[in-house]
Amino acid sequence: MTAHDPDRGYLLDNRQAEAGVRFGALAELFDPVTFRHVDRLGITAGMRCWEVGAGGPSVAAGLAARVGTGGTVVATDIDVSWAQGIADDVVEVLRHDVAADPPPAGGFDLVHARLVLVHVTDRAEALRRMVQALRPGGVLLLEDADPGLQPLLCPDESGPEQRLANRLRSGFRELMAARGADLAYGRTLPRLLRGAGLEDVQADAYFPITSPACTVLEAATVQQIRGQLVAAGLATDEEIDRHLANVGTGLLDLATAPLVSAWGRRRP
Repeated sequence: MTAHDPDRGYLLDNRQAEAGVRFGALAELFDPVTFRHVDRLGITAGMRCWEVGAGGPSVAAGLAARVGTGGTVVATDIDVSWAQGIADDVVEVLRHDVAADPPPAGGFDLVHARLVLVHVTDRAEALRRMVQALRPGGVLLLEDADPGLQPLLCPDESGPEQRLANRLRSGFRELMAARGADLAYGRTLPRLLRGAGLEDVQADAYFPITSPACTVLEAATVQQIRGQLVAAGLATDEEIDRHLANVGTGLLDLATAPLVSAWGRRRP
């Protein structure tokens, strides 16, 4: 997703150059988790899938490989610039606001959103529209962060470099919350899916520590938000430069917020 109003919406604007780097790092970190669930849920040839808030191309491409030429993947986002390159006979790319626009027509065997709803102001309406888009027996798979469960960039806060990293991560969370992000949203997903009438609801959570992709993700994220951190008085340019140098050594044991994956099935 992306935000055109600088005071509202998604903090990490997809129009910035670092967005592509972030999408690549997120794919390396979380695509194995996403597709473990997708494959367990039985998404196979001929099915129709809706990838909500697609951002980068990796999930839509992976779904397309599973549904094949007899299936369809509709990839939507407010800013579709990063996904345009995958549009073909299987993948349709649409500019779409999940909380404001009607669901794409046709009904879906799978609706999936990763790291999307935590940033959407009207999360309840977005969820309602995604459930509405399911075919009977279709599955909704939601994956969202829960920074409140594990708020630290460096869980092993062993020195000044780690303390600075955690202070900047706290500033990042403050900026997200100011834009309407729910930092405890991930843990609510099972309850919300049951409340939406879905059956067979299950969930799990995952967060990596010390992956090289965590280092890439942190550097790109801080570069994207450094102006906001400085403007809000949450960090100085000198502190940000020092943190980026520390990250660049590859010696910090960086983590992410837990990714909570929850899924449920619409009644047949």
